[in-house]
Amino acid sequence: MPDASTLPGGGGSSTRLDVAIVGGGLAGLYAIHRLRGLGFTVRAYEQGSGIGGTWFWNRYPGARCDVESLEYSYSFSEELQQEWKWPERYGTQPEILRYINHVADRFDLRRDVQLNTRIKSAVFDSRAGEWTLTTAQGETIRARHCVMAAGNLSTPRVPDFKGIGDFKGKWYHSGLWPHEGVDFSGKRVGVIGTGSSGVQMIPIIARQAKHLTVFQRTANFSLPANNMPMDAQKEIRHKAEYAARRRAAYDTPFAIGGHPKPTKPALDVADAERRAAYEAKWQEGGSISFLYAYTDLLVNKQSNDTASEFVREKIRGIVKDQRTAELLAPKDHPIGTKRLCLDTNYYETYNRDNVALVDVRSDPVAEITPTGVRLKSGVAYELDAIVFATGFDAMTGALREIDIRTTDGAVLADHWEGGPLTYLGLMVSGFPNMFVITGPGSPGVKTQMIASIEQHTDWIAECLKHMRDKGLDRVEPTAEAELAWVQHVNAVADSTLYPLANSWYVGANIPGKPRVFMPYVGGFDRYKKRCDEVAAKGYEGFTFGRQVASAAAE
Repeated sequence: MPDASTLPGGGGSSTRLDVAIVGGGLAGLYAIHRLRGLGFTVRAYEQGSGIGGTWFWNRYPGARCDVESLEYSYSFSEELQQEWKWPERYGTQPEILRYINHVADRFDLRRDVQLNTRIKSAVFDSRAGEWTLTTAQGETIRARHCVMAAGNLSTPRVPDFKGIGDFKGKWYHSGLWPHEGVDFSGKRVGVIGTGSSGVQMIPIIARQAKHLTVFQRTANFSLPANNMPMDAQKEIRHKAEYAARRRAAYDTPFAIGGHPKPTKPALDVADAERRAAYEAKWQEGGSISFLYAYTDLLVNKQSNDTASEFVREKIRGIVKDQRTAELLAPKDHPIGTKRLCLDTNYYETYNRDNVALVDVRSDPVAEITPTGVRLKSGVAYELDAIVFATGFDAMTGALREIDIRTTDGAVLADHWEGGPLTYLGLMVSGFPNMFVITGPGSPGVKTQMIASIEQHTDWIAECLKHMRDKGLDRVEPTAEAELAWVQHVNAVADSTLYPLANSWYVGANIPGKPRVFMPYVGGFDRYKKRCDEVAAKGYEGFTFGRQVASAAAE
């Protein structure tokens, strides 16, 4: 088979590969590197005009990673780890994108990425034993295997508000930000949504805008990032221990090392001692450290209440207007059961004279008017620009946008009608040779994402190598293994406080989406161990085969 890079691209042409990869972000790029290193012909297809995935699209003001830079990075190359210098404790979107482009150049990955290419459909031909992917431009790609690296937060959700098309100003979505940036100077701006992206952008927009109105349906917990320039001595120490730190991170629930494991439940210590511990974590900054204060913050409601109330008291102490403070203090979910935000001066922003908070839970948005936003009560807000920080169709949205089916009649949209079904978050029964990186049923979104990306991709690579060594070319999980895993994922979730929150973990932000808890919250450490055990037992729960009628013989 010829090298994929020599094959023609463009509308109407056809390409043959060993492995087709959907997505050119952190996962797709590592998949290229890992699979190419095993001698497979690969190509990644990316709908954006540049690589980077999440970090290519999310260019909104203040976009920054909530995992520390020295952790949120690839571990596959020691040279890469040593040579790259992060300027701050937490990486900004421009800096992370610069890093991703550096990696692509350093490891010559671009030649196997096709940009500006959206995959419209993917069909597995059971007789030929291969996938045919069709692009929006009409190109077809035939590959024995398909790796879905389309991302968990890559399908922006713009609310279907009445009148949105009539708005005379400009509106933006945090996940579809103009590459040239936006200047809000002198404008009356409305931000709809106070999740992670809203929390990051609101302080910056407030400093620019003539007036900012924040429309909040659900208050979210946010902790101070305490971001700062990279400490040179800390960087030296970290890099000297990188390999050991990465190994240690594998033995943690979040795939993040450097935080001592908690030893006590929250209620086993005196109130004063507990408050002092929370205060120290608050001053330290970061979310993982805070949730790691005690052993049971995500499984015991009474213990969690102590942490939740500590943060609510902090909000009341920061925000001067007590009505606004109470609106910002979450009371409908335990801390950590939704994505825990990190911020820089988020709550302080509401002390500004040019910022107002509107509670759209008690008075919902009725419509977007030509001049702004009108609430159900009839109250109207005149705006020059609207920003939707309304999130994504998370975890399943990207795959559901592709028409994925087989010639045997299996349709992914039907298979997932009641919620996503996977085995280990890696494969779907009835869809042979299709792998998913950090999919539903995996711990990806609850971990340091790059660690999960590498773990998934390494497992997939070893599985493909195993098949090649054994002369096998077809693999899929059994329906029984898939069902058992989904039941396990649900049982683990039900043993925690996570289901108490209406979060995007259960698809609550998407009208009509089945309410199913999608991530595996048993911890990265337990998950990796299970994946390793499955492989060691000859890929327990999977069936393998040899294709009788090859495509070449047709």
